[in-house]
Amino acid sequence: MLRVAVVGSGPSGVYTAQALVQQSLVPDVRVDVLDRLPCPYGLVRYGVAPDHEKIKSLQNTLRAVLEDERIGFAGNVEVGARGLTPAGLLRLYHAVVYCVGAARDRRLGLPGEDLPGSFSATDFVSWYSAHPDAAGSGFTLGARSAVVIGVGNVAVDVTRILARGAAELRPTDVPHEALGALAGSRVREVHMVGRRGPSQAKFTTKELRELATLPDASVGVEPTDLALDPGYADPSGLPAVGRRNVDVVRGWAEAGGDAARARARSIRLRFFLRPVELLAEDGRVAAVRFERTAPDGAGGVRGTGTYEEIEAQLVLRAVGYRGVPLEGLPFDAARGTVPHLAGRVLRNGSPSAGEYVAGWIKRGPTGVIGTNRPCAKETVASVLADAPVLAARPLPDEPLDVLRESGLCPVEWPGWLAIEEAEDALGRSLGRRSVKIADWAGLLDAAGVGAAPRLPAA
Repeated sequence: MLRVAVVGSGPSGVYTAQALVQQSLVPDVRVDVLDRLPCPYGLVRYGVAPDHEKIKSLQNTLRAVLEDERIGFAGNVEVGARGLTPAGLLRLYHAVVYCVGAARDRRLGLPGEDLPGSFSATDFVSWYSAHPDAAGSGFTLGARSAVVIGVGNVAVDVTRILARGAAELRPTDVPHEALGALAGSRVREVHMVGRRGPSQAKFTTKELRELATLPDASVGVEPTDLALDPGYADPSGLPAVGRRNVDVVRGWAEAGGDAARARARSIRLRFFLRPVELLAEDGRVAAVRFERTAPDGAGGVRGTGTYEEIEAQLVLRAVGYRGVPLEGLPFDAARGTVPHLAGRVLRNGSPSAGEYVAGWIKRGPTGVIGTNRPCAKETVASVLADAPVLAARPLPDEPLDVLRESGLCPVEWPGWLAIEEAEDALGRSLGRRSVKIADWAGLLDAAGVGAAPRLPAA
């Protein structure tokens, strides 16, 4: 038998487990999918916006994989400095595949970035998605004007949530505290700002179009911004998604006053503005200062030396994710990834027997959810090629028993099902559908386990 641990239960981890058990080269494979959190599904549970129920339904596909009898789930198991070390984990399994994603947001590195009222979009997403690490974040949404820096799908998501009425979110699984804060929101203007033009923006057309479907929000663009984009004037040479995005923005520009007619909230898309400073008033963020940019003729932008300020008592930066080091594994700080060769972890330039990576920690935060399938298959091909040597090493009979004896309290699949039942009950008690439990204590209590002590370094 080949025993494999997959660290991370998001799409990349689940697709890796699926590829391992569905192949025919190695007939007897057992996979344990481990996660720091007591709940599976990674960013599908904690990163997809609550009003995107079609994407969130991917959980059903991931569930079917995790219910395979050859695959076990063990949440509440941390690997790294505060838990089981990679070396300790490798003593329990023939192979370990790390699918730990890219957990940290990119910073802007600007004066005033740490002012009260300035947050990463990751923090905001974690809050409205009930990530237990975000419990007590306390977004009060007392701001009148918000600026979202970035023009990717995460920026569109947080813009949409800020502009969407709480009544529209009540049927979703958004945590009750967040729903209450959104119901009391005073935000009336949301500015989504990018340093380049609409033809180079990273959002997908479907996400972009959704902004115009919000019943209580209007969408507007600045014609002077659009005029700077060569791809806007002539989109014929753009990739398909760029042409579609330009068509959407063009429609909003041509609608003019109709697109920006008075509603409860206003969304303004701004382009060719680069943030240079967050400005304070009474110790909190009050505005963002931008430099106007212009195309440099080589696909980038240059500063023009002219500046503009946009009022904002709330600033959310949505400029990308970045991988973080996992103590005990090598790490390429420049790329934010673990160095590898076809998924095999490289230590001092050579493959490390039994250690592998897949997903964002392997390739960086690129692609869509489906991109994780071929990425996982490449890594699994490397595992299978190494299997004859790996499987010859003797192991403990039951790795999870060793973890429990070490003081960990794994949440296995029945514990996760108990969390789901508790969330269904919470929703019924609030007159809603299933509502997420938003704190560690509540999740572990629902799962029927206690908080585990941290393990000493091994």
